[in-house]
Amino acid sequence: MQEETRYQIALTKIPQIGNKIAQQLTTYFENAGNIFKASRRELESLPMLGKVRANAIRQFNDFRWVDREMNFLEKYQIAAISYQSPLYPQRLLHCYDNPFLLYYKGNANLNTARIINVIGTRTPTSHGREVCANLIAGLEASNIMVVSGLAYGIDVLAHATALRHGMPTVGILAHGLDRIYPDVHANTARQMVEQGGLLTEYSRGTTPDKPNFPKRNRIVAGMSDATVLIESGIKGGSMITADIANSYNRDVFAIPGRVGDPKSAGCHHLIKNNQAMLITDAEDILKAMNWDDVVKKPAVQGQQDLRIELKEEERQILALFNKSEDYQIDHIYSRSPLPESKVAAVIFQLEMNKLLRSMPGQRYQLV
Repeated sequence: MQEETRYQIALTKIPQIGNKIAQQLTTYFENAGNIFKASRRELESLPMLGKVRANAIRQFNDFRWVDREMNFLEKYQIAAISYQSPLYPQRLLHCYDNPFLLYYKGNANLNTARIINVIGTRTPTSHGREVCANLIAGLEASNIMVVSGLAYGIDVLAHATALRHGMPTVGILAHGLDRIYPDVHANTARQMVEQGGLLTEYSRGTTPDKPNFPKRNRIVAGMSDATVLIESGIKGGSMITADIANSYNRDVFAIPGRVGDPKSAGCHHLIKNNQAMLITDAEDILKAMNWDDVVKKPAVQGQQDLRIELKEEERQILALFNKSEDYQIDHIYSRSPLPESKVAAVIFQLEMNKLLRSMPGQRYQLV
């Protein structure tokens, strides 16, 4: 897997090869390594390539940079997740412009059952701050992961509120994982790694340049079931995210404000044009998403629900563990006779049944 990751990263460094072509090539050749081993003639014969792109692949020789990137990922326990991996956010696979490769540091399940993103202005009013805090607090008992962009204002408030309520929260970054931007949010980001994670499509050394943010916003929208907009002007990154969410046929919700308030102009625009549903609290979201069926109460510590009936593959995975150790996901893959995609699904179900606990660095242990 390490060697395949090396070739996947190399593929992202070829300027003429974008996300879609990288996926088409990897699907055609079955893995990224075979792309670099293919002959020039075979590459040129492919309709998605032609001579220019084929030459770019054949001439790529910066594997020293790739190896430094691999060392960086290993040192800081960052996972490189391709679109073929069961760990990849599966909701993104339904988006026409999904990333080929993502970099992830954290322990939250990127395919958890319920995900919303909460976004808004970088300079919220006291009303916007209060609404954001109350809304997320109202979602605490419903097993929802909160996604945002770790920016000033509503973004970081959404992350911080989720952390206070023990909810998983993931920040989508517009730069590499060798930095945090803005740096004043570094402490929040560190907490998120322990109770969620940080996700980006950008490699080490990528700076938070302006064009990166709209691209980042498509991941925010695409990996979520719904977008929640709390205060926004008529233009800006939050409106871009809402527009992208609509293009993906995802639910969009907006909090109304005072008539004529420029901070709420974007929300009002979306509501008036039937591009967002008006909401006032968490209950509105839960009802609209059909997530108000059962509110799961926390289990008493040290007790297991004895009524859970385990399937054979669940028993196989549990048998790999002992009470005193935790295991990295690749270790579990290597020891299980099941396909990797099946292992990931079983682990997720065991987490939901509170039989496995996720740990930092994509590690798992018995509860």
